[in-house]
Amino acid sequence: MTNPSANLPTRLESLIGTSHVVTDPAARASYAVDEIIPSVVVKPSSPEQAAEVVRLAALENLALVPCGARTKLQIGAPPTRYDIALDITALSQILYYDPGDLTLSAGAGTPIEKLNATLLEHHQFLPLLVPWYSHSTIGGAIASGIDSPLRQFYGTARDFLIGAEFVDGTGKLCKSGGRVVKNVTGYDLHKLLIGSLGTLAVITRLNFRTFPSVIAGSRGCVASFPSAQGALALRRAILQSPLTPLTLDILSPGLARIFSQSAPATPEASVFSGEARNANQASLPPIGDWFRPSEWHLCAAFAGTPEVLVRYTRALTRFAEESRATATTFLDDATRPSIWGRLRETLSMLLVSSPATVVFKISVLPSRHAALLARLRQIADKNALPHALAARADGTVYFALLPASTDQTNAGRVAFAAIHVRNAVCDPRDKANPCRGHASLLFAPRDWKRTVSPVHGGEGLAIDLWGPPPRNLDLMRRLKSAFDSQNIFAPGRLFPIDAR
Repeated sequence: MTNPSANLPTRLESLIGTSHVVTDPAARASYAVDEIIPSVVVKPSSPEQAAEVVRLAALENLALVPCGARTKLQIGAPPTRYDIALDITALSQILYYDPGDLTLSAGAGTPIEKLNATLLEHHQFLPLLVPWYSHSTIGGAIASGIDSPLRQFYGTARDFLIGAEFVDGTGKLCKSGGRVVKNVTGYDLHKLLIGSLGTLAVITRLNFRTFPSVIAGSRGCVASFPSAQGALALRRAILQSPLTPLTLDILSPGLARIFSQSAPATPEASVFSGEARNANQASLPPIGDWFRPSEWHLCAAFAGTPEVLVRYTRALTRFAEESRATATTFLDDATRPSIWGRLRETLSMLLVSSPATVVFKISVLPSRHAALLARLRQIADKNALPHALAARADGTVYFALLPASTDQTNAGRVAFAAIHVRNAVCDPRDKANPCRGHASLLFAPRDWKRTVSPVHGGEGLAIDLWGPPPRNLDLMRRLKSAFDSQNIFAPGRLFPIDAR
């Protein structure tokens, strides 16, 4: 880490005011990334103040990590340098909202829950149902790239983020896209910010297309199967039918066990109109016996008029019987949130279910899920590692290894398992089809990110977070250089993009 000058806090205070600069050790420790603590925390109250801080960091070659609610700072590698934590939570105003145009613009520090509470007053919402929902900011949700179970129907943020304002590595205030859909022209530079982990820019404002909220009613469906094949068969039948469910996820027995034994720590919040629940006080309703820890499950949610709900229930019952489900349960507006709350908080629940949780995000074609799920189970069993997974219908799979401890034996097992997971997704020896998918490691214990690799030897990560370099690595590095030529934004967190 660089050694910032002793008068850095004083210089920052002269730029943006004493009340916006924090030097208290305990407060700084709460902004640590993998226990790397910044020298100072800055809380700008405007994009212009954020730009002033970035200009100073560029002048002094100081490393800066943009932060929001800090719920997802565990993603990625530890930063190689970390001098300034730039907290953008004060940029939390809804700056523009036109219910008639279904468009909204808000500061990047705006909590998603606050934003949706405003939208619900006009029977609209933003389908960013990400983990740690009641704490997450919209800027953090975009920068982390974490998706929502609602992507089955509404897509990901890439589909409804229509513009952004941000500060680049020179301290310049930049814009991309527009505030309303009809004015969105030019390059979609703002979409490069999705999943960038703060390595490209400091996001200050985001523009979204909003969606009408479901008013009539909703239902949930949980179908149980003795094997993954049955759940995949039911999913295939649904996708080939005229039905358009809001969510469609397959859960392994390991994840069903976690869901049946615990509830998310994050409070539940209303998302759709007509949900008679207090966002700040109500908890999830009882889970019942919907999840069988020894079986696979398909979870779906759907909404519409009473006639539509009856049609869905009848069709799903028939599809489940044809797929040989051992049990099928339908949930109403009162009980369905128990499923949605857990599906939304899958990652947060996995992280607290083991002291050494490791989570992969795998992207493959849905047609490959049958072979992939079987292979992932073999890999975990061969390395004696408890595991759990959730498979989205669009192809995304979250696969977690859940060792009982962080000792080096488990570190070695996980490191070897990671190699086999990536080979199962994209085997470099398969010359005919060398790139069939991608697997990145979202979460891993801090100590495992720094230990000597038991596989490759030498210094480096014990567990390879990102896998083989992508074919477009040179382009990615050029983009990093264009946004942040001095490599001051979160250096090292998204390696090897900012490698020199």
